Amino acid sequence: MPRLAFAQSFWDGYDMLEKPVRAGVRKAMRKFQTLSAAELNADKGLHLESVGSARDPRMRTIRITDFWRGVVLAPDDGSDMFLLVNVLPHDDAYSWAAKRLYSANSATRALEVRNAVALDELTPLYETAARNAPQLLFAGVSDGTLHELGIDDQVLRAARSLVDKAQLDAFATLLPEDQLEVLQYLAEGFGPDEVYRDVVAVRRPADAPAEPVEDLATVIANTSARIRLVTGPDELEEMLEKPFDAWRVFLHPSQRRVAYRTSYRGPVQVTGGPGTGKTVAALHRVKHLLGRREDGRVLLTTYTNALAAGLRQMLGLLLDEDEELLARVDVTTVDAYANGIVRAKSGIAPKPVGDREQRQLWEKAVKQLDLPFTSQFLAQEYRHVVLGQDLRDLDAYLGASRRGRGTGLGSARRCEVWSAVERFEQFLRARGETTHLGVCTRAAELLSEDAAPYAHVVVDEAQDLHPAQWRVLRAAVSSGPDDLFVTGDPHQRIYDSRVPLGSLGIATVGRSFRLRVNYRSTEEILAWSARLLAPVTVEALEGEGVDSLAGYRSLLHGRLPQVQEYATRQEETEALVDRVRTLVDDGLAPHEIGVCARFNLSLDTAEEKLKAAGIPVLRVRGQVAQGTEGVRLATMHAMKGLEFRAVSVLGVNEGAVPFAREITPREADPLQHESDLLRERCLLFVACTRAREALSVTWNGAPSPFLDRTA
Repeated sequence: MPRLAFAQSFWDGYDMLEKPVRAGVRKAMRKFQTLSAAELNADKGLHLESVGSARDPRMRTIRITDFWRGVVLAPDDGSDMFLLVNVLPHDDAYSWAAKRLYSANSATRALEVRNAVALDELTPLYETAARNAPQLLFAGVSDGTLHELGIDDQVLRAARSLVDKAQLDAFATLLPEDQLEVLQYLAEGFGPDEVYRDVVAVRRPADAPAEPVEDLATVIANTSARIRLVTGPDELEEMLEKPFDAWRVFLHPSQRRVAYRTSYRGPVQVTGGPGTGKTVAALHRVKHLLGRREDGRVLLTTYTNALAAGLRQMLGLLLDEDEELLARVDVTTVDAYANGIVRAKSGIAPKPVGDREQRQLWEKAVKQLDLPFTSQFLAQEYRHVVLGQDLRDLDAYLGASRRGRGTGLGSARRCEVWSAVERFEQFLRARGETTHLGVCTRAAELLSEDAAPYAHVVVDEAQDLHPAQWRVLRAAVSSGPDDLFVTGDPHQRIYDSRVPLGSLGIATVGRSFRLRVNYRSTEEILAWSARLLAPVTVEALEGEGVDSLAGYRSLLHGRLPQVQEYATRQEETEALVDRVRTLVDDGLAPHEIGVCARFNLSLDTAEEKLKAAGIPVLRVRGQVAQGTEGVRLATMHAMKGLEFRAVSVLGVNEGAVPFAREITPREADPLQHESDLLRERCLLFVACTRAREALSVTWNGAPSPFLDRTA
């Protein structure tokens, strides 16, 4: 009986197939597993056909529906291993298959694919231009060295025609993955020995044959990280029913060098735009660290409970629910961890108050002391300066830097501010309460009194953490090799936390990496969303310098986002119902559709109308209930960390995005005013980049000023 394996290229497109086509895939794969090799070749309903003029003679197609074909790599060595590599419309399937060539990498022994036809067509054009170039990109690396690193003759010819990294990027979608990664390493200045260690060695199985082989079954076995072999009908059904779950912890080769490097000498920073796999890299780093020693404990942490729940689930998937390994990892938010430390070490259960209560206490302090400041200004000064720098008395505050604050304060004014700080904290003590950041401050103190409890700390969504939270993490692990692994994206900073990490003992100089390829959203969604941030400058994750989306791109393509104005909220909501109904009719499950807005009031209206139309809905408040059907409705803040095949962003109106009440008046503090506006831009950017295939952005009345450049 033929054996069946699935390539990553198949999963990349499977979720985007319409419902009838996915049903056709399941039916064809079930039939495949019931046939003998002789029956398969004798055409028992699958229509296994060769591809004329194919660069790889092993290419075959099978029938999925009347108009769709599956592309299969068939064995030519008498074995029974078949590899499903893609599903495409009939003509596209034959065209795609004819151009691809599969081979075994001579260094990693893994199966790899290239667009051989496009490479042959493009390389001569670059060779002509390269003749007059003063310097070629790989001039300093010999042919012999490149061959030792797995570069074959066709790719070598292309590499010798490249002048700079931009040209290498132009070839990226045509080259085999392992060979592309080798060239990218070399282009970044890594030496051949480092490239062999960090690229070739980590991909080459320990039991790989001494010499390269083309036996398909053996090569597939050497590529287990990117190819999944199906061993039975139950496993097949589970994989096809939940393909996203099966592959969402897949690590692309461009992320592997970061996650599986043997060791780092200190803290590591990984940044990248939405969908670049930062979270997946963090999870794989946890797996790597667990494998390095048998007793080291790991703290995996993030900003919100919903994100922590997602990390916990994905880690279980990655570790195959290995209870022994999972027991060595604590997955929680920083605030929850700090709360637990204070409760365990002091015997007192902290009672942190929310933002609303804090605002009321600041208003009370202003009124009692008759101060010339707004409660908003004092709350921000307390958060960014006093707690940000852990200032404990007036003298410390008088000498503190107020970098990032746009209103100058002389000594007399600072004394007035400090009087408000003391009164605010007095109110909290009288109530037996504190703030979440106050809990973190106390937890960091308590942790510093004993040996650090963790061997490693891995942080996801780091851009939203406050300095007080960073002090907890710094105290939770001793300084040294592999102490902190930090991932984040400043363009998704939605809580106004700007942190100079170096000042907190978290220096990542020389250990910073940027991921630039989006594996989630289409290029059309990505480009549209990125223009939201085009007019502004975004501060880097560590609080110094500028971060950029330059080079950020997607390898996926699809429809352009829909951007539409409506006269009234009612018309906008009715159009939403029609849009959701169309998506469901096109084959999307309700839970694959996300609807978000700045305010819950807009979501209340949407929920009412969707339910009236017979469409199931589920409000997202904190952790999302797994397995519960329904269109997901969430505020823009609650969308963080989620993703959907289709997203509708409602109510992007003037006065709502940005929300006027959240913006500090320019005359009160011009720097905070700009920071508030940037935070609101980032919030809209986050909401839009949750979409994988389809994005709709709508408003009623006057549009948000953020849409001026993109409408």
